[in-house]
Amino acid sequence: MLTCEVEIRVRYGEVDRMGYLHHGNYPLYLEVGRTELIRQLGLSYKTMEDRGVLLPVRDICINYKQAALYDDLVIVKTVMKEKPMVKLAFDYTIHNTGGDLLCDAHTTLVFVDAISRKPIKAPEFFNQLIAPYFPGSAQ
Repeated sequence: MLTCEVEIRVRYGEVDRMGYLHHGNYPLYLEVGRTELIRQLGLSYKTMEDRGVLLPVRDICINYKQAALYDDLVIVKTVMKEKPMVKLAFDYTIHNTGGDLLCDAHTTLVFVDAISRKPIKAPEFFNQLIAPYFPGSAQ
């Protein structure tokens, strides 16, 4: 299992008239979480794209529990529970600094060849980076 936590301050331009983080901005926070999780492996989305691998989102599910407010500091926790094959799944929680659960979420991305735009297996360079987090997993 691979995890990452990142803090994000809710900015004024992200809130609605009530001062709540607009529901449409939560996917952006999830993207920060998974981008930083991949970055902590020593890899970036840009590097993957430069190597011919894209990661489009296949599905996203967000369960809103409580509102994040303007200027709140929130913690996005991202977890990769399973070694990916063609699909790459992430689970998330977003809490405020008081520990209140604001939402939980799940996304599935797919490894795609940049030229053919067809799904592919997780590239070997990615598998090597995540191997220490999934001991005993078949390659």
